[in-house]
Amino acid sequence: MDKKEFSTIRRRLGKTQSQLAQLLGTSVKAIQSFEQGWRRIPVHVQRHMLFLLAMKNASSGQSKPCWEIEKCPVETRQNCPAWEFQSGNLCWFINGTICRGEPQESWREKMKECRKCEVLRSILSNA
Repeated sequence: MDKKEFSTIRRRLGKTQSQLAQLLGTSVKAIQSFEQGWRRIPVHVQRHMLFLLAMKNASSGQSKPCWEIEKCPVETRQNCPAWEFQSGNLCWFINGTICRGEPQESWREKMKECRKCEVLRSILSNA
């Protein structure tokens, strides 16, 4: 997530820097630093931002779970944490999901794959 996407999501959430800092459990100075590009946005903050955006969009968002969109075979589904926790709209949030046939090793790798997927793209489409 870059500074522009971070700022756009904050505005989309309808939050001031101060309100977002409180939601994320961080300082206003940190939010300002993320938006200015002075500090790298930590993984846990990126995940939290995307989660908040997903929850805001939940009522008008995606109705199909990821395993239906991606047409995952039954065996793959049964080994995937998104299926286990019935979180097909939050698959991008859960580590160890089996996307494109194998789990991703890191958040950065996972996000590369997730940004190509309709599930996350639908959340970001208006961001």
